[in-house]
Amino acid sequence: MTDLIRIALVDDHGLCRRGLTELFDHSCGVSVVGGTGNAGEVLAMLNAQHPDLLIMDLRMEPVDGLTLLDQLRKSGCDTPVTILTMSDSESDLASAMRLGARGYLLKDMDPEDIVGAVRRIACGELVIAPAMTAKFMNFLKNGQPEQTRRNSLELLTEREREILQHLARGESNKVIARMLDISYDTVKQHVRHILFKLKLASRVEAAVFAVEHRTSEGRTHPMP
Repeated sequence: MTDLIRIALVDDHGLCRRGLTELFDHSCGVSVVGGTGNAGEVLAMLNAQHPDLLIMDLRMEPVDGLTLLDQLRKSGCDTPVTILTMSDSESDLASAMRLGARGYLLKDMDPEDIVGAVRRIACGELVIAPAMTAKFMNFLKNGQPEQTRRNSLELLTEREREILQHLARGESNKVIARMLDISYDTVKQHVRHILFKLKLASRVEAAVFAVEHRTSEGRTHPMP
């Protein structure tokens, strides 16, 4: 990633998109390169702008954020996604994490904290709003993999185990590729194999699995 963090926004409230655009564009090193309130335009926007991070709301019509996130993942899109919402529901948080969201932020956070969180997420961290930390820990506690998944660890190659450790630290594919001196596409392929072998739905679930089974010293990073 370049020093400039390029962000795309998805929110069906134009006033919110405008406010966020002003907030980020006035923050050093951050630029909004696209925005829409229409879920049908998101994939085309991502393909045209190639942002480093997509920030989306949950409560949108006619397609809600969780449905859109699921659609993006099924389409093969791997742009990191952060949820920025008014919803403090543990169910929404859990669903977003299972679908691979990199962060879960609340709209009532201080603007400076939102910008700081976005910077950390763009650097590869998994960031949760302070008010959601307890609910996130509950999600981790209740999301323990089954015995069959523990046994599936034996199916992973040495390289896949190594990449699983990096996933546990919340690192992006780009960061992992740079650290292991392999191509970005190779990392993507390994991550797909890891998810398939462990029967997991997202890289966040893989990170949780790795931490729970002590395959890594890595940890997620709730905001201080």
